[in-house]
Amino acid sequence: MDAVKLKRAAGFALQGLNHLLWPAVCINCKESICETDANLCKNCWDELLGCTGADYCRHCGRDVSRYAILDGVCPNCQGEEIHFDQIARAGVYADALRKMVLALKNGRTELDSTLGFLADSALQGSGFIEKIEFFVPVPLHWSRRLVRGYNQSSIIARRLKHPTAKINTDLVRIRRTKTQPGGMADAAARARNVAGAFAVRYGHKFAGRNVCLVDDVKTTGATLNECARVLKEAGAASVFALVLAVAGQAPT
Repeated sequence: MDAVKLKRAAGFALQGLNHLLWPAVCINCKESICETDANLCKNCWDELLGCTGADYCRHCGRDVSRYAILDGVCPNCQGEEIHFDQIARAGVYADALRKMVLALKNGRTELDSTLGFLADSALQGSGFIEKIEFFVPVPLHWSRRLVRGYNQSSIIARRLKHPTAKINTDLVRIRRTKTQPGGMADAAARARNVAGAFAVRYGHKFAGRNVCLVDDVKTTGATLNECARVLKEAGAASVFALVLAVAGQAPT
């Protein structure tokens, strides 16, 4: 046996021993997988692909046929006051994507590579990537950031690929708001909850710049809307939004 074949055989043996001692598992459901399955089992991949393939409105992010768009907006968001100029999403808030987003919020920061890939894929196909000068993670209140230990929106933002745009943290949350669970579906209530909760730091650089907000989930859009409103009041030329998932697919 020549040296190349011997090295290859040793590599296969080492891989087999490694899989025996530390079997690969799906990062989402913990089922056993092959090491070549790219971190997810077949069921989770199928669920994830089912969450990420639909057409959506680039104004509000909800599912919609491309043939239902009129003047850049869908029937669901016509008449709504939306302060961000355009949105890109990785998928809908359901199945495997929902589980992974919730896990990211609850300490599973090892999911950053997979979720970051999804977010970056959405960014690359957004149509506004070339305009972005700053990525602005939607901020947590300092007290929640202290308890959690990280801001999941910042984790996502750090995984985005852009030749020039930088992460900017001059948007801050100045008031601790009530947690907005899925059951708090009333758009007006959510808007009241976040009104006045954000501000920009003194000496910020948003004036005249094109900014992209980064968040994990858009439900009614109240948080993104309030952040965009504050950024535009601070002089931002355009405010885009990038999220992992959009919930609330029915009109609100």
